[in-house]
Amino acid sequence: MRTVLIAEDSSSQREMMKDLLQSSGMTVNIATDGEQAVDMALLILPDIVILDVVMPKMNGYEVCRKLKSDPKTQNVPVILCSSKSEDFDRHWGMKQGADAYVCKPFDPYELVSTIKQLLNG
Repeated sequence: MRTVLIAEDSSSQREMMKDLLQSSGMTVNIATDGEQAVDMALLILPDIVILDVVMPKMNGYEVCRKLKSDPKTQNVPVILCSSKSEDFDRHWGMKQGADAYVCKPFDPYELVSTIKQLLNG
C-alpha cells in the first residue's frame, strides 16, 4: 500500500483528499502547515507528497525546495495542488522541483491519475 502525505491547511480540502485517496487504496498522513509537512516527510518517508501552496509557517514552494534538497526525500515525488492557477504559478512550482502541479478545484480522477502516474513512472 502506498503512503501519501497531504499538507493542506483547509480542513474541508484535507478531508475530501483524504477520503478520495483512502478509497483508492492509499495510506494517508496529514500535515496542516508547511513546517509540519517537512517534519512528517522526513519522519515517515512517504511514497508521494501533495502540497497546498498557500499554507501557514512555510508555503508549498518552500516545503518542496526543502524536500527536494534533502537526500532522504529528494526522490519523493511532489505534487503542488493550489488554487493559484496562472501559468506563472505552475512554472514557478515546477522550478521549485515539483513533479506535477494540479489546480483547485481539481477533478478527483485527475489527482488520482497524476499520483498513480508518478508512483509507477
